[in-house]
Amino acid sequence: MTDQQPVRIGSEEITTVEGREVRAPYDDHLIATVPSCTTEHVERAIAIAKAVLADPLPPWRRAEILDAAAVAVAAHRDELAAIIAEEAAKPIRTARTEAERSVITFQSAAAETRLLAGEMVPMDAAQPGEGKLGFTLRVPRGVVAAISPFNFPLNLVAHKLAPALAAGCPVVLKPASQTPLSAIRLHEILMDECGLPPGWINIVTGSGGTVGDPLVTHPDVDVVTFTGSPGVGWSIAEKAFRKKVGLELGNNAPLIIDASGDWETAAQKVAVAGFSHAGQSCISTQRIYVHRSLLDDFTAALAERVGALRVGDPLDEATDVSSLISQAETDRVEGWIGEAVGAGASLVVGGQRHDRLLDPTILTGIEPDMEVSRSEVFGPLVGLAGFDSLDDALALANDTDYGLQAALFTTELDGALRAAHELDFGGVLVNEVPTFRTDQMPYGGVRDSGNTKEGPHWAVREMTRERLVVIQR
Repeated sequence: MTDQQPVRIGSEEITTVEGREVRAPYDDHLIATVPSCTTEHVERAIAIAKAVLADPLPPWRRAEILDAAAVAVAAHRDELAAIIAEEAAKPIRTARTEAERSVITFQSAAAETRLLAGEMVPMDAAQPGEGKLGFTLRVPRGVVAAISPFNFPLNLVAHKLAPALAAGCPVVLKPASQTPLSAIRLHEILMDECGLPPGWINIVTGSGGTVGDPLVTHPDVDVVTFTGSPGVGWSIAEKAFRKKVGLELGNNAPLIIDASGDWETAAQKVAVAGFSHAGQSCISTQRIYVHRSLLDDFTAALAERVGALRVGDPLDEATDVSSLISQAETDRVEGWIGEAVGAGASLVVGGQRHDRLLDPTILTGIEPDMEVSRSEVFGPLVGLAGFDSLDDALALANDTDYGLQAALFTTELDGALRAAHELDFGGVLVNEVPTFRTDQMPYGGVRDSGNTKEGPHWAVREMTRERLVVIQR
């Protein structure tokens, strides 16, 4: 048994009598144990976070800390990537990219801190306002409860911490139980190397029932930001209905390739976009609708690329795809593949399981009522279907409970504009896969994709409120 990795609440390093094991998804070896925090730890963390609001950090100081964080994360890139790869089974090259994206997240938040300002109100535009000066200030909403997922254990933590600090809000963070170590190490870096004072970020590790529920329902928490499954997310929204709640929940991202589309480029991009981190991304390309005149050529090109992907140890530089986060998730995805094949889909590539590894898989002939079409796979699988008209393709893409991002490959301006207007998703990409994202972009999901804006510009504003000031001249 390894020594317990403490978490920090205020200036105190917390351990507990009983720890929680963190095991590697790839081979189940024990990486570390972390504290099993209790409701009392949650209470203490919230109380400390609320107390630091009495001594706020000025914007220049917050920006300075965030700038230092960007520099420090860049300096620790390889160390952080190794932690991500081991605890999340994310291939090491992909893990490095996540660490590099976290640098951009902190840089963007630092810039927002320096631009955070209210607006002038034209008081004398109406007769009663003559002689008065009106303006708004943007002020912190208060304590932020942040709950992060396993699939981006560093960058999605950064997407919650950085905007909160930019807004002047202290945070109580509950990282994913499967992948807490990246967040714990990031917190250490922020406090030990970047000048973050105690209490501005506090970490509690534990189960959703023991730690998560009391965190999001606590009366002294003002903002809840959650990334995870729709069932849990909407449950949180119901429990925390008086708070500002931001949710980023899921997707089953569709891609349309019309008759004029660059299908060769699309195949090249999908071979990465559908299988990076074993498909465990909310915008992983999942459903692909290809004009029937291109379907055979596209399928062959994609199959060649996907068949060449290297499956194995996430710490091996050659690995493209490693294991899913758990055996249960592997069982589920394997079952959905079997269900689709049994219902008439054809297996083009993959579908085989090797203990904890599932080969990257392509299915053709998927139908809307199959789980691989109607649900979020969150696994190394893409499904293909042909279409005859763009009307059909748009209808198939929109036939979902999710609505995060969708995409279309086309050279026709009319088709691109139709996609922009008719695809009912928070983001529509043209001549790019729906998996594309830069960290200053907003997310704007609909339906079961949630309601949050993940980009720092929008997240900072979600964590502040406007105070109106009127002065009689």
